[in-house]
Amino acid sequence: MVNSYAANVGKNYTPDPNENIFDSIFREYEHVIFESIISSFGLDFIVKDRHGGDVDTINNVRKIGSDPDMIYKNKDNENAYNNRGDYNSYDYHDGNKQYRQKKADTRKNAENGVITDEYTGKDIAFSKAAPGDSKASLDHVKAAKVIHDDRGRVLAELSGTDLANSPENLKFTNLSLNESINTTEIPEYIEKHPDLPEETKKNMMDAYNTAKSSYENKLARAYYTSPKFIKDSATAAGKLGVQMGLRQVLGFFFANVWCAIRDEFEKAELEWNLNLDLGDFFKAIANGAKRGFEETMSVESLRKFIDGGIAGVLSSITTTICNIFFTTAKNVVKIIRQSYASIVQAAKVLLINPDGYLFGDRMLAVTKIIATGASIVVGSMVSIALEGTALGQIPVIGDIVQTFIGSLVTGIMSCTLLLFLDRSKTVQNLVGFLNSLDNGVDKELAYIKQQTEFFENYAAKLMDIDIDKFQTEVSVYSDFTNELLKCDNDESLNRILRSMTEKLGIKIPWTGDFDEFMGNRNNTLVFE
Repeated sequence: MVNSYAANVGKNYTPDPNENIFDSIFREYEHVIFESIISSFGLDFIVKDRHGGDVDTINNVRKIGSDPDMIYKNKDNENAYNNRGDYNSYDYHDGNKQYRQKKADTRKNAENGVITDEYTGKDIAFSKAAPGDSKASLDHVKAAKVIHDDRGRVLAELSGTDLANSPENLKFTNLSLNESINTTEIPEYIEKHPDLPEETKKNMMDAYNTAKSSYENKLARAYYTSPKFIKDSATAAGKLGVQMGLRQVLGFFFANVWCAIRDEFEKAELEWNLNLDLGDFFKAIANGAKRGFEETMSVESLRKFIDGGIAGVLSSITTTICNIFFTTAKNVVKIIRQSYASIVQAAKVLLINPDGYLFGDRMLAVTKIIATGASIVVGSMVSIALEGTALGQIPVIGDIVQTFIGSLVTGIMSCTLLLFLDRSKTVQNLVGFLNSLDNGVDKELAYIKQQTEFFENYAAKLMDIDIDKFQTEVSVYSDFTNELLKCDNDESLNRILRSMTEKLGIKIPWTGDFDEFMGNRNNTLVFE
């Protein structure tokens, strides 16, 4: 409803100057309230906004379990995580080739079997007899078990053992510290051990940040470029596009039918006051429904479906992108979705101008649509605010009430802004000024267009010329010109002109001697 209204009222609502201003605005409020009821009780089933959008992202799946509203959007991804297998320490440590190779290479290159602890900065040895705080031990900077159980890693379909044993995630430290850290992530470990030396904390955090950055980049690159993610995103965008298009058309249909029935009632009002007949009552309903249906079954319905579809696709893509970086709540998704309906309509009027508005009228139409879109956002925010109140917490009713009130706020606010834009002298003067500029530009463009058409027609005629014939004719005219230039008396001139007419096939409008022909009053000159 709101989407249909944003597109429809922004372009079509113009109060009658002769009508009482309050009658005008309340007639429009009636229309808005009706459409709000449709949205709240009739059309919400078409589009269901979901917490975190409709596509699984690394950011979102990691919140499953801690966020009660977060679930997998694709069951295949959920099944893959549930079937990841149990964590096996051996597979991530001495059972891994990269892990063993790192230990062997470091031991081989160590001077006298001693290396520097990459966390504490102290010397540590490979000797079996060395105490725990001086014995070298290879640590997974980002804990191996954390990597194994990471939902984001499973979503990206990358090997846990390969990621855990990448060069940037393996650091040598002393055995005591390594065993103390165990499977705890370094930031959490540092928080629990404030007595650690500052240098040790810094070294550990630097190593952790480097390893984590590399780890996250690998996951993002693998998942967000994968056919799986692209397919899920395209499917979600297409589905929401169809839903939004259908919702737009249905809102248009119900509003048309209602308005048509109301008009039929108004036409028959006087007759009913005199003699109310139940048959006439149902006839008016039938006629109104028929007319509303006929008005809906038009090209405008297709346009609304396309506009709604575009808005749905764009809002789905935007929501998915947002969820890559942060989780969008269900109401935030709704705001994004509803705002795009106005954005698409405004862009259509501004860039395509299907109704042929002058520049000023076009700017006014765009302003109306944007104003309506802003009203939708405000209404949605009111709905969000009500969700946390006692009224919004009432089972079943709370959901309906907050949706209705949000829609109602949207309607009242948008009608007020539209009335201001239509009645404001300042706005009308500005529109007139912009229209005058557009007229001047249109005249110049029309003149240029006309001249272009002239040149195109002339060029087309030139293309039809027989070049060989044209060159022959030019040669003949050139010869005659040279002869005329050499002519020095009337007799020669007469002879040359006669010869020219014969060669060019020009028919002389007289016969015989010219003076004798003209001396006969019955003769006439006929030029062909």
